[in-house]
Amino acid sequence: MRNTRALKELVGRRRAMTVPGAANAMFARVIEDLGFEAAYITGAGIANMTLGVPDIGLTTVTELAAATSAIADAVSLPIIVDADTGFGNAVNMVRTVRLLERAGAAGIQIEDQVFPKKCGHFTGKAVISADEMIQKIKAAVDARVDGDLQIIARTDARAIEGLDHAIERAQAFVEVGADLTFVEAPVSLEELARIAQEIPAPQVANIVFGGKTPDPGREQLAEMGFAIVLYANAALQAALKASYEVLRALNAEGSLASVADRLASFEERQHAVAKHKWDELEYRYRAAGGEIG
Repeated sequence: MRNTRALKELVGRRRAMTVPGAANAMFARVIEDLGFEAAYITGAGIANMTLGVPDIGLTTVTELAAATSAIADAVSLPIIVDADTGFGNAVNMVRTVRLLERAGAAGIQIEDQVFPKKCGHFTGKAVISADEMIQKIKAAVDARVDGDLQIIARTDARAIEGLDHAIERAQAFVEVGADLTFVEAPVSLEELARIAQEIPAPQVANIVFGGKTPDPGREQLAEMGFAIVLYANAALQAALKASYEVLRALNAEGSLASVADRLASFEERQHAVAKHKWDELEYRYRAAGGEIG
């Protein structure tokens, strides 16, 4: 089954599918290895891990397309790509969708923030008009080649105009063709429940550790009717914490002895990158009577 179709069917169940974020192909490999059904290419994660900068709109569409291509090549999972604002106006949106679809996206998330955007859990956000966002959604829908490619329309209006206006925007986004909507940064379980109840399309919940939205867990979010629950940067935050702890000990002690239990083994590392598959290829294409190279 095509990944676009697979994602569409998974979304249609509305069972709060847990989708972790991958900032690189290594994280995506771990996500697939652990049995998750889809992965999310996180814009914040790429900004943080590739550029070492905050999520304030500094990543370019070509950098995102390159990351998407690398991740799609590494795993067979359906991939949802965080395309921020589409990197410009409705015309830019056309190019963004074409690039990311060719790179391997099964779903593309776009949002109504002013460009350059900010992390949805930062203060100081601003949104474009609903009418402008509607045109960008139409452009995204028209630009996709595969009609099953999922267009996810996010609104950040909750923090600026309140929940009622955010829900109204999301409802309008559904009317013009968005397959799913995503009201960013609700602040209570009551707000989460309203989002799932009042918007007819499948919904996305975004759980940010340390962010504004509570985490009631998959079972309760499924009861509310959410289709997807993102944990966009859980792997990144875990890796960052472990890196600080291990490297702090190495710097202080000149050895890894005290933090050996925080490290993946050499074998686990090779498993994560599927070295055995590359070994099989090397054996298959080895020249008769000799080694490659």
